Amino acid sequence: MLWLALHFPLLPLEALPLRQSPSAVVARGRVLVGDRDAMGAGVCAGQKLSTALGLLPGLAAFERDEKRERQTLESLACWAGQFTPTISLAPPDTMLLEIGGCLRLFGGAEAIIAAALAGCAEQSYSARWAAAPTPLGAGWLARIGAGSVYPDMAGMQSALAKLPCAVPGWPKEVENRLESFGLKRLGDLLAIPGAGLRRRIGHEPVDDLLRAWGDLPDPQKSFVFPENFAIDIELPARVEHAEALVFAGQRLFAALAGWLHGRQLLVRCCSLQLTHDEGAPTSLALNFAEPAADEARFVRLLREHLSRLKLKAPVEALRLQADELVGKPGASGQLFEQAPDGEGALACLERLRARLGEGAVQALGEAADHRPECATRAHEVAFDFGQNFGLTVAMTKTSQQSSGIGRNRPLWLLPKPQALPERAGSPQWHGPLKLLSRSERLESGWWDEGEDGATGDVRRDYFVARNPLGQWAWVFRNADGWFLHGLFA
Repeated sequence: MLWLALHFPLLPLEALPLRQSPSAVVARGRVLVGDRDAMGAGVCAGQKLSTALGLLPGLAAFERDEKRERQTLESLACWAGQFTPTISLAPPDTMLLEIGGCLRLFGGAEAIIAAALAGCAEQSYSARWAAAPTPLGAGWLARIGAGSVYPDMAGMQSALAKLPCAVPGWPKEVENRLESFGLKRLGDLLAIPGAGLRRRIGHEPVDDLLRAWGDLPDPQKSFVFPENFAIDIELPARVEHAEALVFAGQRLFAALAGWLHGRQLLVRCCSLQLTHDEGAPTSLALNFAEPAADEARFVRLLREHLSRLKLKAPVEALRLQADELVGKPGASGQLFEQAPDGEGALACLERLRARLGEGAVQALGEAADHRPECATRAHEVAFDFGQNFGLTVAMTKTSQQSSGIGRNRPLWLLPKPQALPERAGSPQWHGPLKLLSRSERLESGWWDEGEDGATGDVRRDYFVARNPLGQWAWVFRNADGWFLHGLFA
């Protein structure tokens, strides 16, 4: 087994999205952790808040919220579901991922670790890491920022032996006692007989030592992905502009993408609820043209929606909920390297609808009318899975079936037929038109005769023609003369 430990030393602070810098988290009147600007000004952990404010009067101080930290760690565990299904939490600030079974899928430990660290950076989490055969050993090495992979026991034990005896979780009394014995490194403890060491510092630290070294089993409690996805995030300050919510929303959608991978599901519809300080919440429905589990696609669609949204009141909290889920179909991998897929037509349509608004994106469909200007109609794009492609196929088949009466129809019809001059009985359009087909008679339409905007009763003879410039046109002749009605590509 190979455990990847991700330690988040700034989690109490980074669990607060959209905070202003410089900022710090305090507990019992003392600074617990501060951001880079605060530390640069001399603020440090353990310092009294009054002293910190004296050094940096503009410091934004937040009381520690352990519940929020726990929720953030669980949200990170959902996000990490895209890397491995075996995840364990080591509160308050460490997460363990068993990646030994996923090395072949991702192409090695380095690839998984690089992807995990990139994901942490995108969500603005500072992470220290280490990978080792035992979870406790990986966790201890990650805390000091080892940043290395120890694939075998010997390498891990050698690295652990160099660690100081100040182990997180051990009582201060144990640390003082070891210091009084002159023991400074964990490797020094192993040189002492186990029975004597247990008498001096107790059983629990010695058992921890043996578990970290791999001499005792260390079973981990697996993180259980929730049955339904619904995550809340409270904002540390009120947000008055919708576009400023993208960062907090990105964290929610990152957790959703990981949860979907972990549960082998796809989402077709989800909703983002914006809680205001006054009034009813705003619900933002995100409908996908096809079921998806791609974080980047989620965030792109979220940006489009938020760019058009005008907040009726400042926002205090967000809640993301997956409303409609479908099972993820299995797919075979490619034997050879393939070119990356593009965004796809359905993803493009859903972005256009999010950007332009409901009703702005329409599809062209058939109508039961033989008059060219009445034979098609625009309708709302239905984002049911596969429906649009099904419509395209149906139209193609219909066109093939009706080729006997509707062949040689141009794709581009003019809004209104354009009258053409006539010379010596021949229509003119950039020169004399040469008729290339026999006439096709289209007539009748008595049912809407006299209605406003209706085409009415027609009687036309259509021809395919070509002018001296090589342009192909669709023209007709009726009792009023020649008309240009369409152009061929």
